[in-house]
This record gives sequence, structure tokens and C-alpha cells, in this order.
Amino acid sequence: MFVALLLGYFLGSLPIAYWFGALRGRNLLQEGSGNSGALNAYRVLGPVPGFMVLLLDFFKGILAVALGEGMGGSPLGGLAGGVGAVWGHSFSPWLLFQGGKGLAAGAGVLFAVDPRLLFLSLLLFATLFALFRRPYRVALAVALAQPFLASFLHPAPAYLLFGLGLGLPVALRHLKDWHR
Repeated sequence: MFVALLLGYFLGSLPIAYWFGALRGRNLLQEGSGNSGALNAYRVLGPVPGFMVLLLDFFKGILAVALGEGMGGSPLGGLAGGVGAVWGHSFSPWLLFQGGKGLAAGAGVLFAVDPRLLFLSLLLFATLFALFRRPYRVALAVALAQPFLASFLHPAPAYLLFGLGLGLPVALRHLKDWHR
């Protein structure tokens, strides 16, 4: 499982948005929100590169789960690989431990682990956003809800840890935007 976690971290740490910006002579860490993620790529580079980054980050999460399951020989390896991917995306060593907020990669992980987890997360996001209209706070709340959502669908300790491991980096990356 540890190897799956490391492989997921490495895969997740590949800074796709940053590379898209560099190809256009732009540094996403110094423009827009300063994040190396799909939303900032959209804002700075435009809709087509932003959408491409979103898809690639999403598939990065799916691939990390698939490779983790293959390496670990069980779904637990996939959980570890997925958690590693979100941590790697959020705190990339290639970007001096900066990165994206982990939403696209995390969505890919949730989809690969159990599409119902992604559906519940999106439903919770939509509900809270309709009530409060504060996207960064809502994203933080949904990240913190991941252990509960995962445990609700899969009442095994591994899924509680998975939810914690997945939600924590996303929550940490959203804390700085609490005022928004």
C-alpha cells in the first residue's frame, strides 16, 4: 500500500496546469489566483486549456486509483493511490510544494473508487452553494465531509481513513480563501 501511495503522489504531483501555462509563456503561480489548477488555467489561459487541464487532472486521479489497485492487489491499494494523487496535486515537489486545490484530481479519485461518492459530493456542494453562495467555503465543507460520505457508503475503517486522507489536502488548500 505504501508503494501505491507513493506512486499516486508522484502521478498527482505532475503539474499539468503549470506546464500548459509554461507552453504559453505564462506562470500560473504568479498570475490569477496563483494556483496550479484547472480553474486558474481557465482564468489565465482560456477555456480550452482550462478544460483540457480539468480533464487531465481528473484522469490523473482515476489513473492513480487504477495503478494503486494493480500494485496493491486490492481496493486498498487504489484508496492509497488516490489519496497520494490528491496530496501530490495539492503539494507538488516540482512546484516547491505548491499546487492546485485538488478538486479535479479528487473528483477523478472519487469517480474511480465509487461514482456514488462523487455524486454525493457534487450534490452536497450544489446544496450548500445554493444556500450560502460561498464556493470556497462550500468546497472546504465538502472536503471535510469526505470521511463521513465515504463511511456512509462503505462502513469500513479503510474508507474513513480514505475520506480523511482525501479531504484534508483539499481543505488545507481552501483555508487561505476562507474570506471569499
